[in-house]
Amino acid sequence: MARENSVIKYGMVGGGQGAFIGEVHRLAARLDGKIDLVCGAFSRDADNCKTTGAALGLDPSRCYADFEAMMVGEAARPESERMDFVSIVTPNHVHFPVAKAALEAGFHVLSDKPATLNLKEAKQLRKIVKASGKSYGLTHTYLGYPLVGEARGIIEAGGIGKVRKVFVEYIQGWLATEVDNKQADWRTDPARSGGSGCMGDIGTHAHNLAEFITGKRMTHVAADLSIFVDGRRLDDDGSALFRMEDGIKGTLSASQICVGNENSLSIRVYGETGGLEWHQEEPNTLTRTYLDKPTEILRAANGYLSQGAQDWFRTPPGHPEGYLEAFANCYLDFAKAIQTNGGSTTGIEAGVRGMAFVEALLTSSKKNSKWIEIKS
Repeated sequence: MARENSVIKYGMVGGGQGAFIGEVHRLAARLDGKIDLVCGAFSRDADNCKTTGAALGLDPSRCYADFEAMMVGEAARPESERMDFVSIVTPNHVHFPVAKAALEAGFHVLSDKPATLNLKEAKQLRKIVKASGKSYGLTHTYLGYPLVGEARGIIEAGGIGKVRKVFVEYIQGWLATEVDNKQADWRTDPARSGGSGCMGDIGTHAHNLAEFITGKRMTHVAADLSIFVDGRRLDDDGSALFRMEDGIKGTLSASQICVGNENSLSIRVYGETGGLEWHQEEPNTLTRTYLDKPTEILRAANGYLSQGAQDWFRTPPGHPEGYLEAFANCYLDFAKAIQTNGGSTTGIEAGVRGMAFVEALLTSSKKNSKWIEIKS
């Protein structure tokens, strides 16, 4: 186990040159100087892997031809040199085999979401995680925004009374027409993306955000998924009514065909005595409403926020922080889990619940929006 306060070392699978999310992960991981990249299997293309490793200044002997070779090679190194965890930044269909290989080789795992291609794999992975005794986390990046944590804390403290209603949506427009690029290619391919497109890609973020902020699990969905672009094989739009524990009701919408929208993730939560509203594109503001008082606008990094929220900011009030900093908080949270032998905010249970959510959506939509229980 990595020593507390020591630098955590990691290896990356995927994220070679031409990939979108790999460099985002690397920037986030090194932001605070506490996590170092030491090796990788960045691409199935040997030249791409070597070129990526060289650009990152890595030892050529630690740029591996594939993830299997990486697990063997790193496990053979002295404990003081080998990686502590594996970061998985591949298309969905590779998440399970890489995570399985890493955990069975004795390494912790931090994976892009969703955890696996389907619910069956997610349940298998849960057994492997428990048997390994290693930490497992998912990069549900939006939980890394400090004001998301502040919203959860307010609700936990009874600040808006018993929660009644949740509205959550994640709206994009980049797939409004047929798109020919690497990112669109795998996301619209059932073999690499899984049974759902839009809902699997971004609807799972909305589901995760709703559960995290409220502290309650989603139990049932009644969904309507659509394919608007001719020839597309997976949903590019969807909406669902949902029920949560303690009688909470809500609506969830996710779409990638809403022209002009970039990355509009937002949530509104209403309780008996107040409400909260947060938007990812304006992440440094949290709006709080009351029955009998004026609306409050809570702003990032101010002293009136909880200590937990303040600890996740790096700059003074009025100096906006955003996506990379939120991503970095996810990495810091996972590094702490490794150092303390604890659990990450978004561990394997969240991964299984995300896949159960997707499966329930697909079943409901096929059954003319029938109410379906989320079974995880």
